[in-house]
Amino acid sequence: MNKVILMGRLTRDPEVRYSQGENAMAVARYTLAVDRRVSRNNQNGEPTADFIQCVAFGRSGEFAEKYFRKGMKVVVTGRIQTGSYTNKDGQKVYTTDVVVEDQEFAESKAASQNNGGGFVPADRPSPSDAGDGFMNIPDGIDEELPFN
Repeated sequence: MNKVILMGRLTRDPEVRYSQGENAMAVARYTLAVDRRVSRNNQNGEPTADFIQCVAFGRSGEFAEKYFRKGMKVVVTGRIQTGSYTNKDGQKVYTTDVVVEDQEFAESKAASQNNGGGFVPADRPSPSDAGDGFMNIPDGIDEELPFN
């Protein structure tokens, strides 16, 4: 089985080209910066990332062209595809791409524009609203709690 699920941020706006011929098809290429878990070798705790090349065809490519922008956090599912070509210097170059089968936003538009950390739904207060990290519970709500 060849299945990949990635969540990361776009390193730049997608590069979109259209295939030649009677039925031109969009081909969008973009790179996702996917955070790694901190390893034992990285003692100072600095975040590290892998930069994964993705390619989306057809409607998925058109969607990426229209809605994806640098810094957005997205989730991509697809498959790994390897290939090779000979460059102009005569050297063989090997490639690895994720061929996108599905792609979606991983955070709200507001969070994406702020390029901030986590997603906080609009109907919930952010953790910074309470100084101790706990959400404030209004007085008089004790009767509604399922435990005493």
